[in-house]
Amino acid sequence: QAQLVESGGGSVQAEGSLKLSCSASKYTHTTTCMGWFRQSPGKEREAVAIINSDGDSDYGDSVKGRFTISRDTANNILYLEMNDLRPEDTAVYYCAADHIYKCTSISGLLYIVDHGGVRGQGTQVTVSS
Repeated sequence: QAQLVESGGGSVQAEGSLKLSCSASKYTHTTTCMGWFRQSPGKEREAVAIINSDGDSDYGDSVKGRFTISRDTANNILYLEMNDLRPEDTAVYYCAADHIYKCTSISGLLYIVDHGGVRGQGTQVTVSS
């Protein structure tokens, strides 16, 4: 069974909003870091947002001021609220989590994805102009 399951993706026009959810109910460890990254065809992965076990968050430069990461610790759900969406935000969005590394900045997210962290199957976000 997948440990992280994303939902909430879809198609929206530019300047619209979407809210992604990531259920971590099957993730049995206490998370130290959770976050979102995205990937679109022909582009490198891009870390979007992180939140650590202290509740501290950080964002990629391209989404600062538009996206907000939050978590429902009681139900083990991670959210990404995306406002003022742009065509360049079009990508598959993945949720990621780790129980060892406590991320303190956005630069740590792809490190944990590549070094033992878990990720979901992704959810497609398409923004049209």
